[in-house]
Parts: sequence; structure tokens; C-alpha cells
Amino acid sequence: MKRNQTQKLTLALLWRIIYILIQCTWAIPQTFVGFLLFLKYRNQPHTFYYGCIRTHWNRLDGISLGLFIFTANDSNPNHLKRIAKAQSQQKSERMAVHEYGHTYQSLLLGPLYLPLVGLISFSWARLPRYQRMRKEYSVPYSFCWTEQWANYLGEKILKQPSLK
Repeated sequence: MKRNQTQKLTLALLWRIIYILIQCTWAIPQTFVGFLLFLKYRNQPHTFYYGCIRTHWNRLDGISLGLFIFTANDSNPNHLKRIAKAQSQQKSERMAVHEYGHTYQSLLLGPLYLPLVGLISFSWARLPRYQRMRKEYSVPYSFCWTEQWANYLGEKILKQPSLK
């Protein structure tokens, strides 16, 4: 049984190395932009999250750029005012699963990630037209195919719930 556990750990470590290597080669455009954003928020707390670098920033939204994901900071007092602490932590963790799903889109699409997923995802999240539509018609954020796909990948890979 110990041998089996050692093999699993070895495979997990090997996959993380491959994951990082692919993000730093095939997916270099978004990883480079993510690194620049990481530098901008270098004073925020950072953790390793299943092979990627997670920044806990003082915003309520999230973003994924290659090897880097950015999610809401659970200890941000402004965030906690809007949502109860337990809900805040749960939402932040679900957001991390969702953003991790985007990192796999990055692995699969490489240099096509930014125009195919990044642009659509950014527009869906930020354009007033889509914000109004989601609010007015109670359209879930995951209605957009890029977001639904990220949820699916994150949940499938991490075996944890994502944003809905």
C-alpha cells in the first residue's frame, strides 16, 4: 500500500512539473500577462494552488492567466462586510476551482486562449450590456460557454464544487 501511495505522489509531482512547463511554453502569452499582474499585486497574499500561483487580491472578482489565478481575499474587511465570513470563504474557494478550470483551458488552447476564452470571458464579466442581461433575466454567470467549460474542468479535475 505504501508503494502505491508513493507512485501516486510521484505521478502527481510529475504532472505538476508538466503543467508548469506547458504554461511557461505553449501558454506563454497569458502566463506572461499573469506574471505582470502578479508583480502588480506582489504585496497581496499568495499561495500555491494545485501547481499554479494563487493571489488573494482585494477585489470580489477573479481572473486566470496561465500559471496565475487571482481570487477574492477572504480576509479583506470590505469583502466580509458584503458577505458573511463562511459564505465568503466558500465563494472564494469555489471561485478558485472555477479559475483553475480556466488554467486547463489555457493548457489546451495555448496561444489561442486569450482571443478565444480571455476576450469572451472578460466581455461577459465586464461589459454593462451583459451585466444588465444577467441581472434583468437572472442569467447565471455560467451561461457563457467559456465559464461553463471552466466550471466543468475545475470540478472534474479537483473534485470540488465551482461557481454556479
